[in-house]
Amino acid sequence: MNIKVLLADDHKIIRDGLRSLIEKCPEMEVVGEADNGRMTIQLARELEPDVVIMDISMPDLNGIDATQQIVADIPGVKVIALSMHSDKRFVLGMFKAGAAGYLLKDCAFDELEQAVKTVLADHTYLSPKIATVVIKDYVPQISKDEISAFSVLSVREREVLQLLAEGKTTKDIASELFLSVKTIETYRQRIMDRLDIHNLADLIKFAIREGLTSLES
Repeated sequence: MNIKVLLADDHKIIRDGLRSLIEKCPEMEVVGEADNGRMTIQLARELEPDVVIMDISMPDLNGIDATQQIVADIPGVKVIALSMHSDKRFVLGMFKAGAAGYLLKDCAFDELEQAVKTVLADHTYLSPKIATVVIKDYVPQISKDEISAFSVLSVREREVLQLLAEGKTTKDIASELFLSVKTIETYRQRIMDRLDIHNLADLIKFAIREGLTSLES
């Protein structure tokens, strides 16, 4: 029985390249593709893949929050991050969200194939290139005073912040999240208060720095 793989990346050229390589592997098959976090969650529920290969910086919903929802909602699915980011906040953010593996986009396909087999055997796979990032984080721990979107804000607040940073209006966000405009305004004020950021430009900079969105999205 083939390993069912769902590809999640907002760049079609990356998805096309991965699909082409995976199709040459007799043990794996691509069952779906998604170009944003929300679509990834929806397809994961519908297709029930064995493995989701997940980018981090995607529009509508970032890969970290998408991973958290997929792992919580679909027992047994394994998520492998495939990212350009080697910074510790992204690596640890993905693992805290429930990812089973983390690779960098410049890895060889052989390493991705190895990672898939490793996580399906219920082990964790971490690219050797970034292993030191994780190890160093334990000696010392991240400062408790450091403000991070994933430690300060709730999942819903991060969703609202990402959509704000991507240029959506309050009305657009309310419609997308099935909430009232007043509720979104309340979330926006709460986000600003918690982050001590009081203008949209600085909110956008913070969201980009935290990997919630990117200039390319």
